[in-house]
Amino acid sequence: MKTGVILLAAGSSSRLGRSKQLIEIQGEKLINKGIKEAKKSRADVLVVVLGANAELIQTGFDSLNTPFIVNPHWQHGMASSMQAGLRFLMEKEAIDQVVLMLCDQPFVDASLLDQLMTAKAESGKGIVAAAYSDTLGVPALFESYYFEKLLQLTGSEGAKKVIFNHLSEVLTLDFPLGAVDLDTEEDVNQFLSLYPIKNLPNSN
Repeated sequence: MKTGVILLAAGSSSRLGRSKQLIEIQGEKLINKGIKEAKKSRADVLVVVLGANAELIQTGFDSLNTPFIVNPHWQHGMASSMQAGLRFLMEKEAIDQVVLMLCDQPFVDASLLDQLMTAKAESGKGIVAAAYSDTLGVPALFESYYFEKLLQLTGSEGAKKVIFNHLSEVLTLDFPLGAVDLDTEEDVNQFLSLYPIKNLPNSN
């Protein structure tokens, strides 16, 4: 099974007031951390989806050696950016399954991404989704059967809609640290005060 990863980093970070993709976490840009973890995982291919402030965000990672695309319609919502990445991987890489991950979940690491792939292979389920804060969401893995359903989402609809429309086909993976995201300066300051050292807690 050829696995692709889509790292979504297209938002304007309006609540933060600056590009969250370039937040420094223990000396490393948030977007670069996500890219490194995806590349360390067993996934075969990666694409980063940029949108707002794309040229600025490219300064936060090695854009010469990391496949990325710019979604000109990023303002239409997350569905548009996810679909841009999915179409890219379907056309260029002929993937069999895809993992969706967000730039602003600092605890997503290669180990977690590998767990998604292992759980999928062992369970035979079509979707593996992270479970946190009494809900299910990304990072999540979808086999190719669900690609068309992901491509039918509109506006601010995310992968969560496909997950909840097919609950009997979903395997959940407990990931309580998935609740940590960096949407506001308060989030960032709280995170940096709790985790000032380089080694973050294991995502398991």
